[in-house]
Amino acid sequence: MTFSKSVWAAVIAASVSFGAPAAFADEVLASRLGAILGQERDALSIVPDTRLSLLTSLPPADERGVPTLTDEIYSAEYLAAQAEAQGGDQWQCLAEALYFEARGETVEGLFAVGEVILNRVDSSDYPATLCGVINQGTGRQYACQFTYTCDGRAEVINEPRAWERVGKVARILIDGAPRVLTGGATHYHTKAVNPSWAQRFPRTASIGSHYFYRQPVRTASK
Repeated sequence: MTFSKSVWAAVIAASVSFGAPAAFADEVLASRLGAILGQERDALSIVPDTRLSLLTSLPPADERGVPTLTDEIYSAEYLAAQAEAQGGDQWQCLAEALYFEARGETVEGLFAVGEVILNRVDSSDYPATLCGVINQGTGRQYACQFTYTCDGRAEVINEPRAWERVGKVARILIDGAPRVLTGGATHYHTKAVNPSWAQRFPRTASIGSHYFYRQPVRTASK
């Protein structure tokens, strides 16, 4: 409410001089508005990243009581009924990531991990493609984003049924399935570990054997 009143005051102040040229009034208005917006930006800069992220994050749809039509895609029955999936390089990268990172998860758990990868693609903090996100940091042992790409072990797909399953999930996600499970998460880890960054990032969901987190929003001054 403070911001709205301030803007309204600036508008009134800029328009009270009836004899003033329109260009002059516009300059006064622009100056007043610029000062107000600067104050708002300064105020936001002192809010901790974790607090700002919590304020700007929506809980998952089910926690907000928002009905969705996506529940059926998270069922094993729905997935089994879909035709075997296929695709190009980006589909291959996502399917492999789901296979090596989460093939033992429920269907919902697979979609949740896939959401994280797609959310990173949408973020300016990460590469702009699925393969770019998944292979970021590969080449430095245990310094990559997804452990299977840099743990030094051969990546062998030897579970055909699991591969078919993750391929379908990858296809559905790439084709535009709504991302409603993780609250915009960009990170996750298994419940068996406790990485240091998890203390700084707000947790957005707990699905299967993973916790999910959203990277804090950074203001322009940081």
